[in-house]
Amino acid sequence: MNCDRDQMRLYLITDRSWLDGRSLEGQVEQALQAGATFLQLREKHLSEEDFLQEAIRIKRITDRYQVPFVINDNLRVALEAGADGVHVGQADMQARQARQLLGPGKILGVSAKTVDQALAAQEAGADYLGVGAVFPTSTKADASEISFDTLRQICQAVTIPVVAIGGITAQNLHQLAGSGIAGAAVISAVFSQPDIPAAVKALLNALQGVVTP
Repeated sequence: MNCDRDQMRLYLITDRSWLDGRSLEGQVEQALQAGATFLQLREKHLSEEDFLQEAIRIKRITDRYQVPFVINDNLRVALEAGADGVHVGQADMQARQARQLLGPGKILGVSAKTVDQALAAQEAGADYLGVGAVFPTSTKADASEISFDTLRQICQAVTIPVVAIGGITAQNLHQLAGSGIAGAAVISAVFSQPDIPAAVKALLNALQGVVTP
């Protein structure tokens, strides 16, 4: 399943750290209604059954807004929830194995930090790459930064869409102009904000001068 570059423009990754009494489903719906174009459900601390039930609930919302929906690093949950695909990191399941288990009709996203990793992921059947961290980030403590030049080299080396991730805000997005990215992936820039629709719209505005068609 090929990813449309337009669908990668504003890629959201969930995080329940900032719920503050709100529901994750409510946060997701607000973000999609405001124009977010892609959603990854990431849960590191839920039981597998709770993760599955949450994925099923979120899938109903993404279906309503016709937004692609992938699961972070859990193939079983992705398949049983009927998600559009899965995203794996370099330390997770191998991309080639994930593609074989997913089949050809699902989205496979892969994290990459180098041109070699990017080319290997594309060869293994990845539909898009998540590349970063492009800025310092507190969301993922073990995320090392990559340079603008590396980001640009990866974008030039592959034919699949590249989404930048890591510490991205509406204020620093302009620094990625000219890199060749298809979009930006964010967590705290949306989900930690008190006004989620306003945060989404600010990011979409900032992306206009950055994302290449």
